[in-house]
Amino acid sequence: MDLLIPRPPADKILTWPAAAAWRRALQGPLVFTNGVFDLLHPGHIDVLTGARAQGAHLVVGLNSDESVHRLKGPTRPVRSEAERAYVLAALECVDAVVVFGEDTPRDLVRHLAPDVIVKGGDYTPDTVVGASDVVARGGRVVIIPLTPGQSTSGIIDQLRGLGG
Repeated sequence: MDLLIPRPPADKILTWPAAAAWRRALQGPLVFTNGVFDLLHPGHIDVLTGARAQGAHLVVGLNSDESVHRLKGPTRPVRSEAERAYVLAALECVDAVVVFGEDTPRDLVRHLAPDVIVKGGDYTPDTVVGASDVVARGGRVVIIPLTPGQSTSGIIDQLRGLGG
């Protein structure tokens, strides 16, 4: 019996040029999702596994530390981009992780040209950045319902003694 040896997580964290080369070599639909993924929780897992089910490969665009500071404030992220990327890359459903420094993943979506773009239920197809690029190439936008009671902000508030 042959055992499948998983790729080391660090091998799944790609630079933009490496991700483009990886993309060109793929067979089958590429699915893209993105986010901060600061403190991984069941809601993140539901979105990631739901995204992976939409195609043959899943790439996760990860906000850089600098973009998280701009979007979420000076106390975020809790975990560094290297730590967040490594944890995401360790998940079986994730084929690649690419860090982006902009506030939105629009340039990364255009760079990788995914066939499907996926976001959580706090988005609509009209509010997903990059969706129009994917649809213009004949691709799809998929919204995965949110997992009730799961949010990084809620976890942080609990840890600070501010909630729940």
